[in-house]
Amino acid sequence: MSGHSKWHSIKHKKAAADSKRGKMFTKIIREIQVAARIGGGDLSSNPRLRNIISEAKSINMPKDNIEKAIKKGTGELEGSTYEEKSYEGYGPGGVAIFIQTLTDNGNRTTAEIRHLFSRCNGNLGTSGSVSWMFERKGIIVLDGTKYKEEQIFDMIIEANADNIETDEDELIITTTPENFEPAKKILESNNIEIISAKLEFVAKNKTDIDVETGKKLANLVEKFEEQDDVQNVYFNADIPDEALEE
Repeated sequence: MSGHSKWHSIKHKKAAADSKRGKMFTKIIREIQVAARIGGGDLSSNPRLRNIISEAKSINMPKDNIEKAIKKGTGELEGSTYEEKSYEGYGPGGVAIFIQTLTDNGNRTTAEIRHLFSRCNGNLGTSGSVSWMFERKGIIVLDGTKYKEEQIFDMIIEANADNIETDEDELIITTTPENFEPAKKILESNNIEIISAKLEFVAKNKTDIDVETGKKLANLVEKFEEQDDVQNVYFNADIPDEALEE
């Protein structure tokens, strides 16, 4: 089981169900603004915007919030300008960590990221120090209680997807970036409901860690994700299930 996939699943479920939803709203609104600024507000010609709006709807973000964020991105409404900035470093057990942020103050964000690394026995690295350990992939998540692998298999083969696996009550489909949109379209054309669909970074190889290191890593990643500027945190380890138990 992928530690990151499981972490993502837990995070998504919490965002949809409890007080973390507000913080998730903040992150998604920033992403909508950036996507609209870069590619325009037309969903049909802006796949990045289309994907993030799909995620917004999956955690029940109000339509009004989405529309305002798009207008701020396109300049129809006044709003902050966010820049994309990534950070790389090492956490507990030498686990490689790759962080994506959207920030309106790069100096503040860098200071916060550096502080969290040092506070949790990690260290912030230089650009390129760990990013080579990850590769871009499309990750599509379906409800495993509603659909079975054999139902979906022929569809994703048609789209040249890389893999499909069951993770507890979810089906996780992995594609190349080029085959991400075709896979989504095939699923949607067959009326398959998608929980989430994103382009993410996936570790090429994993670092083995024990339960205690897993707990420390989970704690560090959660602290990163509590920062408003942080959009995504990727790491090259499978966190043991015992370390994720509440």
